Amino acid sequence: MVCGGLRAWLTGLLSLSTGHTKVAQAGAVEEEAILVGAGDIADCRDLSGAEATAKLLEQIPGTVMAVGDLAYPDGSRENFKCYERTWGRVKARTRPAAGNHEFHAAGATPYFDYFGTAAGDPKRGYYSYELGTWHIVVLNSECRDVRGCDAGSPQVKWLKNDLASHPVACTLAYWHKPLFSSGSAHGNDLGMKPLWQALYDANADVIIGGHDHNYERFAPQDPGGRSDAARGIREFVVGTGGKNHRPILLGKPNSEVRNADAFGVLKLTLRTGAYDWQFIAEAGKQFTDSGTGNCH
Repeated sequence: MVCGGLRAWLTGLLSLSTGHTKVAQAGAVEEEAILVGAGDIADCRDLSGAEATAKLLEQIPGTVMAVGDLAYPDGSRENFKCYERTWGRVKARTRPAAGNHEFHAAGATPYFDYFGTAAGDPKRGYYSYELGTWHIVVLNSECRDVRGCDAGSPQVKWLKNDLASHPVACTLAYWHKPLFSSGSAHGNDLGMKPLWQALYDANADVIIGGHDHNYERFAPQDPGGRSDAARGIREFVVGTGGKNHRPILLGKPNSEVRNADAFGVLKLTLRTGAYDWQFIAEAGKQFTDSGTGNCH
């Protein structure tokens, strides 16, 4: 039999490795889980940024989200060796999303070969999983490679069925190309609106993207970009994994916080009915952003 002190020590050790904890509050037990990561990561031509963010991940427990454009310039097998040298150190706890650079290689085959079953069905590149009390959906924003992203597409139909099958209190989704972005290189991608609409209709809470190489947080909004405090989804753009920086010239409506000169990762503490967010910058950078939100 394990004594109480040893049991507590073992529980703490498990929490450090998995990012799952159970916190007693007023006689109840609240489950917490950590989801942490970014997109736009390892460029074989300069790995200093990816190395800086990989060091952060090694210090943060929990599930790692790799939000597309993971291996530059072309998502090849050789490029994924550069990812392996950096974020590959936390591969065992990573759940990835594919980006456009992964599909520079036909069918994103090196990406799917590298991650295996963790990346979902190679014919789709979208999947879902449970994390604590939350339902997590990973989508594929390379629409032409998955027979479209319109309302009648296989991916949107799958998404609606998946959400209907998991009617939990809290839902988070991530994919590479954001619907809303103030980034000067790409900006809004209206092709993502049907995905956002399906999530909005299902009362989802948080969406995370990359693609623009900066950090941005939006206030809760509807699929048309209108402020919606009651049912709106909060979006984060976290293209800060290490590739490079690109400027933000003018903030879009509902954009609350923006930064374009710090690599870093977004850490989300997913609680029962709520979540906390914290942007953690690379060593030597002072920018941060943090807050809390409630599920619908």
